[in-house]
Amino acid sequence: MKSTANAATVLLVDDEPNVTDALKRVLRQEPYEILTAISAAAAQEILERNHVDVVISDEQMPGMSGSVFLSGVRKQYPHTIRMVLSGQASLEAAVRAINEGEVYRFFLKPCNATDLVFTVRQALSHKRLADRSRRLLREYQKQASTLARLESDIPGILRVHTDDEGAVLVDESDGECDVNTLLAEIELAMTVR
Repeated sequence: MKSTANAATVLLVDDEPNVTDALKRVLRQEPYEILTAISAAAAQEILERNHVDVVISDEQMPGMSGSVFLSGVRKQYPHTIRMVLSGQASLEAAVRAINEGEVYRFFLKPCNATDLVFTVRQALSHKRLADRSRRLLREYQKQASTLARLESDIPGILRVHTDDEGAVLVDESDGECDVNTLLAEIELAMTVR
């Protein structure tokens, strides 16, 4: 297990410890913190205590199938990437995993080690982009709210006049307000909120 401040966390879930050990060996060169569980219940406990970026779960496990487990992960931790590893090429299991757990990838045992490594990398890259997109959206919404408050407090403040080349024009001819007064009003409106 490699642990760095920005290391992604990967949870491997399989009722056969030799499978999780093999997967750990496949991922050992990657900068991930690897957690393992031998059942869906044990994996759920790990998820409750740790931030997990990727879950790779066996489909056929006693107590709860991987697709049912991953469906619960999707509901509780929607931004965690979910993958299935199955020893049985059942179309029904694959469809269930995709529909209920919205899995990112369905692997057949034994899976190709290189394919697993690159798929996890790709999934984490996708997750980082999605996380960044959500942060940018929240930032945009906050800024839009601030602008709406300013427009409400100082009607017309968002109206901008430009010349033919796109330069902003400031009209001080009415003598009611100069640029410095306007900036002071904006600053005051921002501090009052």
